[in-house]
Amino acid sequence: MLTLVGEQVESLWDEVLPAEIRELPDDLERLDRVLADSLLLLPIAQAWERDARERGRPSIAMTTFVRLMVIKQRTGWGYETLVREVSDSLHLRRFCLIAIDQRVPDESTVRKLARRLGASVVQEITRMVIEKAQRETRFIARAARIDSTVVEADIRYPSDAMLALQGARALAREGKKLQKLIAGKPRVRDRSRSIGKTVRAISKTLARRTGEAKAQVMTLNQQAGRLIARSAREANRLAAAARASARGRRASTKLRAARQLEALASRCGRVAEQIDRRVRGLKITDRLVSIADPDARPIRKGKLGKPTEFGYVAQICEMTENTRKGARGSSSRPATRPGTRPRTRCCRRPPPNWTAPGSARGRSWPTAASSPARPKMRSPSSPTTGSSSPAATSQAPGAPANAERAIARGSRAESATSNAATACAAPG
Repeated sequence: MLTLVGEQVESLWDEVLPAEIRELPDDLERLDRVLADSLLLLPIAQAWERDARERGRPSIAMTTFVRLMVIKQRTGWGYETLVREVSDSLHLRRFCLIAIDQRVPDESTVRKLARRLGASVVQEITRMVIEKAQRETRFIARAARIDSTVVEADIRYPSDAMLALQGARALAREGKKLQKLIAGKPRVRDRSRSIGKTVRAISKTLARRTGEAKAQVMTLNQQAGRLIARSAREANRLAAAARASARGRRASTKLRAARQLEALASRCGRVAEQIDRRVRGLKITDRLVSIADPDARPIRKGKLGKPTEFGYVAQICEMTENTRKGARGSSSRPATRPGTRPRTRCCRRPPPNWTAPGSARGRSWPTAASSPARPKMRSPSSPTTGSSSPAATSQAPGAPANAERAIARGSRAESATSNAATACAAPG
């Protein structure tokens, strides 16, 4: 059962406490005023299951849970340390709306509740807090720092024949599990041995490095695609038979196994389609690179040692205060970075300084042929000999005069892997 607001915090024990203990510190008092709005609990009420709002054991007060998570985020404590420190501190107890004679929630309760609500609820509450602070003119976004990078997936380097081999093994394994539940029904033949011979033949053929070898590799890939397509069709027939016989006590088990086999057969069907399109010379969009991890995608990074990485694009948008205009380089509209829209929609207007590189409001960067020559500038910490870095000598159009020194400091502080210019080009 959902409990939004807890019981009264004040008790008779508070009368014997000194006034310094009953008053919150300045930072906690400001947070208490922001979190006192009951509308901040609306995302939690919406995310809670409808049938569980009035039934079951009562949950801890959501006002207490939100404040506990704020303390955890500010301090970096784990759940056990958080519960122990809040239990020992009168100030933290009062901030978390826990009376002196009440027991602090157990760490497993707080941890399971955070897992149940998920990150989307936390993001929505954060957006509502920023909107409230903006309405009260307490928060003005002056700069936004946006970095993107690739999070590599734990997969092998994908090839068409290897994907077919992995898919055949997975289909045979899941098919045997489902066949035990429905005896005497269609089965999925294990074609991993035949596809494995094709993979080894491809390795021997590629070693010749001739024009005939490429045509032979295409033929071998086509054979692997036909074999995995047959296995996918057999898996779909077995899943349909399992759904038809899903009755009785083990019906849910059969349906769950049938869903897993159908999802696996769908991925193997995509692999067969990719092989067929490659043989015919057609473009492959939204390529599947892993049977076990279908969300992984090939991403072009442009690195010399590893031009293509397989994984996901992670983007971090950070609002920073007290950052001088032009101190971090070029300006870019948020429309040029689609991933920044959900992060900055709570702002009334875009911050004046965006660190993600882009079109600079439609103007191109000055080149050596188009821009007048200017003397090179060296930062105070750079050596007296040698060339200066490009970040220290180039300046965005419209940036203030002291932006060059600030950019030089920023370029030394930030690593090359988190460089926004390289990372934001990753989705392409």
